[in-house]
Amino acid sequence: MGLSLVTGATGFLGRYIAEQLLDRGDRVRVLVRREDDELRRRGAEAVYGDLQERDAVVAACQGVDTVYHVAAVAGIWGPWSYFHGINTLGTRNVLDGCFAHGVSKLIYTSSPSVTFDGGDQRGIDESAPYPDKWLCHYPHTKALAEQQILAANGQRGLHTCSLRPHLIWGPRDRHLIPRLWERARRGQLRRVGDGTNLVDMIYVENAAAAHLQAADRLGPGSPVSGRAYFLSQGTAVNCWEWIDQLLDLAGLPPVKKSISYVAAWRAGTVLEAIWTVLRLKSEPRMTRFLAAQLAKDHYFDIGRAKADFGYRAGVSTEEGMRRLAACQSTGK
Repeated sequence: MGLSLVTGATGFLGRYIAEQLLDRGDRVRVLVRREDDELRRRGAEAVYGDLQERDAVVAACQGVDTVYHVAAVAGIWGPWSYFHGINTLGTRNVLDGCFAHGVSKLIYTSSPSVTFDGGDQRGIDESAPYPDKWLCHYPHTKALAEQQILAANGQRGLHTCSLRPHLIWGPRDRHLIPRLWERARRGQLRRVGDGTNLVDMIYVENAAAAHLQAADRLGPGSPVSGRAYFLSQGTAVNCWEWIDQLLDLAGLPPVKKSISYVAAWRAGTVLEAIWTVLRLKSEPRMTRFLAAQLAKDHYFDIGRAKADFGYRAGVSTEEGMRRLAACQSTGK
């Protein structure tokens, strides 16, 4: 049985990928920055290091057959060096480790935002190009990393693919949903736009399963080799109706106040300028990227993932919401 390495295994998606691999009996090594007793008790081998520590990353790849590169830094604000150092240069270190130790498969966790230029994304497929302009450093550095990953396919026996899950949610999320709830409690939530925009999202267990499915199909002669894939639940939802459902799980009222997309965009432009001039490290309440993400349509054609590695949303959105509600009620 081969050995799989998961980067970012203490994060949201990375933990589910590591657990699903362990559940089916695979040997798993995790590259982490801090100890995780739970994964170790379940049988994972832990090695310690940061993505920017090239020697540690390369050493973690020794004896590995498959790498799931999930670790990244996300966000809508921060210095270029921070995002580029982790997302782009860190990915270069992972590739160096794969080449140094003859890894045969590399599955990269990307983002649909690598194709986002600020406009609506309505049923687009993987033929959509990278944009000429970027609204923040996260999608730009992820796109640069994805291009490295796909260009490396077929080199030195390594086969690669890139997966683009959109809006990952579910139990144990420490970022998306908790931040939403916190903003609502502070009275800081505003509906951006007319409230009719449709978005794709994906339940975390489905996103993790897609990584295993892609890895199992990846190899010489496979259509998965060298390709990128959008991932979602398969049916778009109204963004603001879904947000209201998430708020209801925490006993919070629906979003009542609103701001037009144009006003939000202008506010984001002003705040970005202020934050840049004053070199503030905190995150502005609004940016151009955030305004566009909250007001525009974002849904994707996932036909390629279905055809090439048999992806399907094994956990329905309704079932996922029930599981999330159960976790919220028990505090787990």
